[in-house]
Amino acid sequence: MRLILTHENADFDAVASQLAAHKLYPDAVPLLSRRVNRNVSQFLTLHWGAFAFVRPDEWRRKFISQVILVDTQTVPTVRGIRGREPVIVIDHHTGHPEKAGWQVYVEPVGAAVTLLVEKIQAAGLTLTPIEATLLLLGIYEDTGALTYDTTTARDGYAAAWLLDQGAQLGIARQFLNIPLTPAQQAIYDQLNRSTEWYTLHEQPIAVASAVAPDDFSEEISSIVHRLRDDSGAAGLVALVQLKHHVQMVARSTHLAVDVAVLAKALGGGGHSRAAAAMIPDQTLAQVKEHLLALLPQMVKPAVPVEQIMSYRVQTLPITTTVREAHAQMQRTGHEGYPVVNEAGHIVGLLTRRSVDRAMNHRLEKYTLDQVMKSGRITVRPTDSVTHLQRLMMEADWGQIPVVDEQEQLIGIVTRTDLLRHLTQLPEEEVTPKWRHRLAHYLSPALWALVQAISDAAASLNLPLYLVGGPVRDFLLNHPLTDADMVVEGEAIRLVEFLRGRYGGECRTHPRFGTATWLLTPEVWQAVGHEQWAVGSDNLKSETWNLKLETIDFVTARSEFYAQPSALPQVERGSIKLDLHRRDFTINTLAIRLDGAHLGELLDFYGGQRDLQQGVIRVLHSLSFVDDPTRILRAVRFEQRLGFTIEPRTLELVAAALPMLDRVSGERIRHELEHSLREADPRKLLQRLHDLGVLAQLHPQLSWNEESAAAFSRLGSLLQEPAWAETLQGDSLAPIYFITWLAPFAVAVQEAVTTRIRARLTTREDIASVALMLRQLATLPAEAQPGEVERMLRPHNRRPRVFLAALALTTDEAAAAPIQNYFFTYRHVRTYLTGDHLRQMGLKPGPQYGQILDDLLAARLNGQVQTAADEQRWLAAWLTHA
Repeated sequence: MRLILTHENADFDAVASQLAAHKLYPDAVPLLSRRVNRNVSQFLTLHWGAFAFVRPDEWRRKFISQVILVDTQTVPTVRGIRGREPVIVIDHHTGHPEKAGWQVYVEPVGAAVTLLVEKIQAAGLTLTPIEATLLLLGIYEDTGALTYDTTTARDGYAAAWLLDQGAQLGIARQFLNIPLTPAQQAIYDQLNRSTEWYTLHEQPIAVASAVAPDDFSEEISSIVHRLRDDSGAAGLVALVQLKHHVQMVARSTHLAVDVAVLAKALGGGGHSRAAAAMIPDQTLAQVKEHLLALLPQMVKPAVPVEQIMSYRVQTLPITTTVREAHAQMQRTGHEGYPVVNEAGHIVGLLTRRSVDRAMNHRLEKYTLDQVMKSGRITVRPTDSVTHLQRLMMEADWGQIPVVDEQEQLIGIVTRTDLLRHLTQLPEEEVTPKWRHRLAHYLSPALWALVQAISDAAASLNLPLYLVGGPVRDFLLNHPLTDADMVVEGEAIRLVEFLRGRYGGECRTHPRFGTATWLLTPEVWQAVGHEQWAVGSDNLKSETWNLKLETIDFVTARSEFYAQPSALPQVERGSIKLDLHRRDFTINTLAIRLDGAHLGELLDFYGGQRDLQQGVIRVLHSLSFVDDPTRILRAVRFEQRLGFTIEPRTLELVAAALPMLDRVSGERIRHELEHSLREADPRKLLQRLHDLGVLAQLHPQLSWNEESAAAFSRLGSLLQEPAWAETLQGDSLAPIYFITWLAPFAVAVQEAVTTRIRARLTTREDIASVALMLRQLATLPAEAQPGEVERMLRPHNRRPRVFLAALALTTDEAAAAPIQNYFFTYRHVRTYLTGDHLRQMGLKPGPQYGQILDDLLAARLNGQVQTAADEQRWLAAWLTHA
């Protein structure tokens, strides 16, 4: 027999999860806990006949083959459980240690019911209205009717499906808002009167206590729930003496307050927003003393401004005119600028709204002191985000400059930064999680190198980030392909410091603020000795994700487009601006690497969300207008990752197609070459065809089934050892391009290759393949090897010509001459040479070529085999001549 169990003091989420598990495992018995909350008990009393629950007093010891735990990860004491049974866990409380042999399904959603509802949907099951109502109660109670910060979109989708199944909101309201009993009201009054307030890391924490009468048997959680709503505390801890035990119930309303930490320390459990513990054989005073000592552990330190600010802020001098400021804002897209005086001190804030209004009133000649918000409102990097929020509301500044101890401007923090921080999910704040994952994702050698670079950046006070594609691949658990880094500050300074500490070579480009660090064996030796006290030989024995030879360091930049489709103009900026200039949201993610910040994940533009949903999304509506080549990149990422271009981005693709006409041929060719290097360029080219991209490059350029079949044959040929050895690692992009273009009419070939400024060798190869195929079409079926060799010899330049021709040949008989020529006929040589002919007295001239060609054909056709045969053949030839 299988048994479905949950925790004691079971709430709606626990009991509803038992019901949902029973729907999935109909042979399992949902055994209720000995204690369930009063509102749950009342609901079950009214609707008992609709469910298959078994009460504890009805349970008889039986052999239990498996335990299914829901909304908990602790097996309760039940007659018949020996502790050796296989266990399945379905829960939403994360952070518990793994237990060997258990099947654990734990995900951070608002309610455990949500996970089970998703499984019910996937199984194609249906619910009765009262079953759906109980499950909805489970979600609503644990998410505050979808209002708690721990609520996820998945909880909302699950609730919507339950409503479709007939869940009754009237019943849900009735049992989520049950009035307190007189006994509960008396405890509530005691707790309310005894409440003491503490401020920890700027969070108001309430601690209340009460002594229950000996005959008190009501549940306490609903009392604390009511007290939490009335108090407005960020965290509420209630202690109730129950005879010889003390019940602790805690609730949180703020991300910074994690009551599960407190409950765990007292031997209980729960999650960050709701937790409880039963402390046996202690007095109220003893527990309270212990609890107050533990209280600071429950509240996370206030997040400092430096965690959400942007560095390298741009300013405007106070003497700037409105017209100049307007042009600057149009150029950069910034919504505001700090204004500084001649000494560089902040004197005000200029907003786009102020500039637009001044321009509308034709005040473009005004200087900024006449239109800006005057004043000096600043914060320090160490100030708390709570202080920042209060300052923004009081001063009504949407952007607050950040200054250091010497009052020097070092960055800025915006209202958007604050809102993003306040609305992010709790798990996104857990830096150690990403640091731990990164350490396991990278090889030990590469992780040692990252730590070395991290230490160096921290010692120079230079924020350092791994950005874009490497972070995307890391989150998708794909192999790392590069490790380029962005520095907020002087990238060259960091690389020169690394070279001084670990050796290697440094190549700098001061104009662009970039530097490349060449990782010589000396570097690996020094890194290994510092990090592990080992030498380079130990590092060489490691299996690396990526065998790095160089790392590029780039100074954080911003960019703007002076006109559509032009190359961007770049200037230095913050990491946020650097990420904003990127193509798609999934490429805007960054991981900070310097010092204590190692592992902080930056996601300003929803990149994680789009990675999870598998969509390609541009950052803004003019993205393809700024750079139309992003259209080709969108398709490339879509096909490589198995994602989908989201609907709005598809609309923008269609609207921006004509902008491709303004892009230089070199840039188009560069993108096409990248596309043809993908694992399966067939799907990619089909997508470009469907979206109208190919037709935009040339009206007759297309993709069809014949091209796809040729690419398939080419892929098979490339797997053959003989061809792989012949190519010796050459790029496959030209081969695929030649194979694609060769079947088109000559006019189309010339137009396309001219448009993309294809290399001369590529144009020659396309023409050669087309000519070869036409010649082979005229070759008789009984053609001798000599005739084949003479026909194909003029094409003997590059292997890719013959590969493309083979790929475009549809039957083995037609392919045989190409294969035979390339691997056999072209290597055959005659014994006699021109020197022999000269020694025989023949006068040099055109006849030499004719003689040797005919002699080679005779050898290929089997008419001669030895040197003596060739001598006899030549004598006969001369006699005949």
